[in-house]
Order: sequence, then structure tokens, then C-alpha cells
Amino acid sequence: MTIVKQMSLFDIQELLEMESSRRFDTIFATFDVQPIFQLFSKKTLRGAPRELNYGAMIQSLIIRIVERIPTIKDLIKRLVNDPLFRLDCGFLVSDVVPSEASYSRMIDVISQSDVLDHMQDTLIQTAFIEGFLCDEHLAIDATHFESRDAAKPSEKKEPAPPKKRGRKSKEERNAWLTEQAEIKANQSTYEKEIKDQLDTPLETLWQDVPIEPNWGIKKNSDGKNTFWFGFKGHLAVTTKSQYIVGRLMTSANLSDSKAAIPLLKKGKDLFQGHFKTAILDAGYDYEPIYRQLHAYQMRAVIPYNVRNEGEYLGFDEHFRPACVREHSYCYDSFDEKYRTLKFTRPKECATCPLRNDSLCQKVFKIKCDTDLRKFTYPARGSELWKQLYKERTAVERVNAYLKQYFQLNNVRHRTGRKAKLHFNLVTFIYNACKLAVDRLNALFETQTQAA
Repeated sequence: MTIVKQMSLFDIQELLEMESSRRFDTIFATFDVQPIFQLFSKKTLRGAPRELNYGAMIQSLIIRIVERIPTIKDLIKRLVNDPLFRLDCGFLVSDVVPSEASYSRMIDVISQSDVLDHMQDTLIQTAFIEGFLCDEHLAIDATHFESRDAAKPSEKKEPAPPKKRGRKSKEERNAWLTEQAEIKANQSTYEKEIKDQLDTPLETLWQDVPIEPNWGIKKNSDGKNTFWFGFKGHLAVTTKSQYIVGRLMTSANLSDSKAAIPLLKKGKDLFQGHFKTAILDAGYDYEPIYRQLHAYQMRAVIPYNVRNEGEYLGFDEHFRPACVREHSYCYDSFDEKYRTLKFTRPKECATCPLRNDSLCQKVFKIKCDTDLRKFTYPARGSELWKQLYKERTAVERVNAYLKQYFQLNNVRHRTGRKAKLHFNLVTFIYNACKLAVDRLNALFETQTQAA
């Protein structure tokens, strides 16, 4: 099963089935491991030399994900018992196999830095420069995975005293307003409303994200609530090439919608004006997200999510104008200059006795700025909207690959900081494998054309 829906002679699954030494060389050729290695370089020439081969340890940590080795203990056992595997990881014959404690200290140092974020950005830009990331549609979705930490028992709360009935006095209301203002002023970045993210810099959104494990809830395919203790992984994926352009790990209790704007800002920061369309599910149907997409001149393909809203009179479920006899007008075109949707008479008007009446309007023109949620381009219910929304399955496919082939579900570290390292490492290795596959396919096509 290929992850790219195109004529391809090679995919990630076949890459993972290649001969080990060739597979590792192909993957490591897509990035430079030196930024991680610099974290362990000596500051001065004085003192005892390093006894551990940190370069090989870093490579073995990456190979553990590719080879689907579940634990560090199993990795060490493989290094001890398999000399060829030890050489493939970069260890010399004279090197001593590191202990679990050595790997634990190394993981702790890497988790305290943002080196993987910079390496991820460099890798994505390399794929863009080489022409493998040329699609302009971005799909955003979230997936959940459990924590290694045990869930903490919830504290028993004392029952609140009954509230006093009736209107508050002036003094009580002023005290309540002051208390609410203090609570709002002390809120963290992600405790505030989504609209507050519009003016928040990308660096702040990236640094203030909550990453400690917590309880999450979602509905399964049967409509029943499922619970897990752990995290959410939020991904922004290109729909054709299926590269992970942006990724963000958060606590499981954070709403999916609060990660959309940070991911959109990340895509804008990496590729200025490249992406033209954002495709999201109904859980992201919030007005600030539309405003952010409008500011970036991107099309929004998001199903409408009704939230205690009354009937929108004069329009159907896709917010197309309806005539007196409740026939929906047909979507005709979009004027980019004035950002206006044009609707023409429905087909039923040909035989309608009211077609010449003053109540029957021939053409409707509605500006998208009237309501960014309701009047989007492409228009809701149109064939173009339906075709674009089908591309959202790309991000679900990538989520499945991360869990099936890259051990996203296999978090072996405690605390959110180390779990974030695991998430970043998994998504980084996925992009590296994707770039390696694209390079092999390009090389094969070049050789075929030359022959």
C-alpha cells in the first residue's frame, strides 16, 4: 500500500523492507546529524576524552524507530548480539556498547533542546527545493496516543455552597467582575479563546503549548465516548506528497481547534504564500480560524458545525439562497477581485409559475466577508468543495503510518518533555523516509529515461 496516490515504483513500506545497511544509508543521506551531535561535544580540549560514541548512539536511536525495536533494553541487546547491526549504527569494533543509563542521559539532554525543530524545518525545505513538495493543499487533523505515566487520582472536591438566588447587588457584581478579570489576565496562552491566538507570535504559541499528560475524550465510530490518558499529536500534511509540514504535541485535554492557528502560522513561516487551501474537519469550524485563513489568502474547506444556532432563513443547509418555493439557487462562479459568490436561478424556475414575479430574483451575489464561516470559496455543497474535502484523508493516512510503522503509540519515556521528543523524532524520521523514497523514485525514473 503506497502512501502517495500516484504512479510510483517505490514506497515507504518497500524502503523498510530493503537490506538494512542500504536502507540506513539512504535515510541518513537526507539530513545532517551534526546538530544533535553538537549537544555532546566538549566545550574545551581539557579533561578526559569522551568514552562514548555519541554519533553512533544518535544513529542507533533513529534506527530503533525504523527497525521497530520496542525498548532501549531491546536495542542494547541487539547491539550486543548482532555485530553487523552494531556496525550499521556507526559503532567501531573497539567501542563498548552503551548502557541504558547512558541512553537515558542522552535522551534527557536532547529533550531539553529544540534541535529537532530546526532539523525538521531544514528537511522540509530541502524537499521543497528539490521539487518533491509542490502541492498547495494542506490538511490538518489530530491523533491521540497514550502516555507512559500513570494517571493521577483526581482530588475530591468539596461540594460548593448553594448560590444565592436573585440578582447580585452592585457591590457583589463589581467584585465578581474584578475576579473574572483577574482570572482572564492570569490565563495561559492556550487557556484563552482561539481569537486571542491571531495576534500571538508563532514563537509564543510554540513555546507555551501544554505537554503534560492528561485525560482526553473523543467519540468513536459508534458515537460512544472513549477516554485515554496521554497526548494529542496535531499534524499539518500536504495532501499529494504527504509531507508533515507542521506538527505539534499537546496534552490530551486540549481542543483540536486550538492547534490549528499555530500550525497555519508554521506553514506560513516556512513557505511564504505557497499554500492556497486548508482542509479541516467540522471540529475546526471556528470563526477565528476562517479569519486566519482569510488573512493568509487561503481557501477554507471546513464542514459547517451547527452550535445552538437558529435556522438561517432564506438559505438551504449549504447557505445557498432559496426561492419562495424553497428551491436552492445554483452556484455559478466566484469573483476574486470582490470576493463574491454568484448564484443563479434553480432549474425548477423553468416551469415555476412565479418565474416572472417580482419575488423571484434571477441572480444572487454574496460577499464572503458577510460571514466567513457560511460563505466560503469554494462554495459549500459545490463539486469543487467536495473534491477538495476528499483530500483530507491524506492526514489520516499519515497518522496511521506513524502508528503502524513508526511507533507513535510506543512511548517509553515518562514526562511530557520526553514524550514530546519521541513525537518529534517519529515525525522527523517519517519525513526523512519520505524524502529518501522520493529521491529513489526520481533516480529510477532518470535511469529509465536514459535507457
